[in-house]
Amino acid sequence: MKKLPKGVAAYSRSPVFDETSIPDALQNDHQTKAGVWGVINVQSGSLLYTIAATGETATLTPDEPGIIEPEALHHVTPVGPVSFFVEFWR
Repeated sequence: MKKLPKGVAAYSRSPVFDETSIPDALQNDHQTKAGVWGVINVQSGSLLYTIAATGETATLTPDEPGIIEPEALHHVTPVGPVSFFVEFWR
């Protein structure tokens, strides 16, 4: 999994979502804006993170956050009960 580059700082975060409240937009391919990184922080359970361009998938857990690169199409899929939020960095 990628790491955040040096020099970026968190500036916003999403509400906490669970398997019943994940917006459809997050479960379909979407992207961040130019220069904006995301960090998917799973609080409990697990979440499947898929990068559309490469088909790469990762199972995110409380010990394994997901890094979203700027403008990279991606989506998430709950794997059973899950609680998570997304932080935005630039």
